[in-house]
Amino acid sequence: MFKRSKPGGEVIGLLLDSVAAAQSATPPWRLAPAGWEDVRYAERVDPFLLVKAEIDSVSERLRRGILSGIPVLERAAEYFFKLGAEGKRLRPTMLLLMASALSTVGPPADFFLSVDERPANIHPMEQRRRQQRVAEITEMIHVASLMHDDVIDSANTRRGLMALNSVFGNKVAILAGDFLLARASVTLAALRDSEVIQLLSQVIEDLVTGEILQMTSTEEDLLSLEFYARKTFFKTASLMANSCKAIALLGGQPAAVAQLAHDYGRHLGLAFQVVDDVLDFTGSALALGKPALNDLRSGLATAPVLFAAQEHPELLPLIQRKFRSAGDVDTAQRLVFASRGIERARELAAQHASLAVCAVEAMPPAATTHALQCRDALLAITERVLTRSK
Repeated sequence: MFKRSKPGGEVIGLLLDSVAAAQSATPPWRLAPAGWEDVRYAERVDPFLLVKAEIDSVSERLRRGILSGIPVLERAAEYFFKLGAEGKRLRPTMLLLMASALSTVGPPADFFLSVDERPANIHPMEQRRRQQRVAEITEMIHVASLMHDDVIDSANTRRGLMALNSVFGNKVAILAGDFLLARASVTLAALRDSEVIQLLSQVIEDLVTGEILQMTSTEEDLLSLEFYARKTFFKTASLMANSCKAIALLGGQPAAVAQLAHDYGRHLGLAFQVVDDVLDFTGSALALGKPALNDLRSGLATAPVLFAAQEHPELLPLIQRKFRSAGDVDTAQRLVFASRGIERARELAAQHASLAVCAVEAMPPAATTHALQCRDALLAITERVLTRSK
């Protein structure tokens, strides 16, 4: 197990342990802690429907909150928040379910399902409104990171639409992402909670760290599962882990429970990204809303490729030259499908999903029937992450 000698060290150690499990003869669903079967049982709960009214209200507040006096900036900033373009809204759904799963009261009152008209810089006195603010902040940070990533990757599509940089140009796309981060920072400061401010500020640092790691990787890094683990935590899991912990802290939970919320978000985020890496091989461009094999074409060796390289060493030079030579992408695709790379990656994702389940099951007993239902929904999300097709 890794010791926490650097940011994300504990997470890296857990991911590497899961990599070892994925390489072992025993499938990880047999290694998975008790409770994994409950995930499939919990799929009877529709997690998105359970908080849909509240999510709709938070989404509408987001749309109103990113208005600007500069028309081009406003159109760019709202591009992925317009009705029908919001995406799955996984992160805010997860956060509001976590808020209710740890609550001692029943479902949110109707008042909290209405759109909060107060400006971003006004401190909300109500606990639920503060937790809703975290859902807003998290979605703004997430969308800003997509805008910046698409510029870095010269992407043409996102969520089935033209990428923002393809519509408005790189400069406007970067500035629109910066604008969202600025709005998120104002909302965050208004929470007046130093620990929550630190947690969500760390997310932005981690996103930058992950991108720099990816851009400056050495040939040795490109072949390393440890490097893949670090980058995955920084670029994907940090946001989900720290925002879940922020929700718990704003709900008045003790440090131990807040850590369990963090563990849930961390492992869900890691599972989500590994599945995303699998879908880059198995999904269609139409379903994904972005080109298939995008990672290979961008020079990235993800979990399926790294596992495949253990069976087919001829992949190693392709990985090191970032699939730049003619025929590299096609060769890599063929070798991945001729190996257990995709299967091992799915097993790795399943291991992290099972650890997310364990985090929920380790929480103190649910205080209400609604809280118990929301915990079932958190379990159902882990199953949705594993079985998603886009």
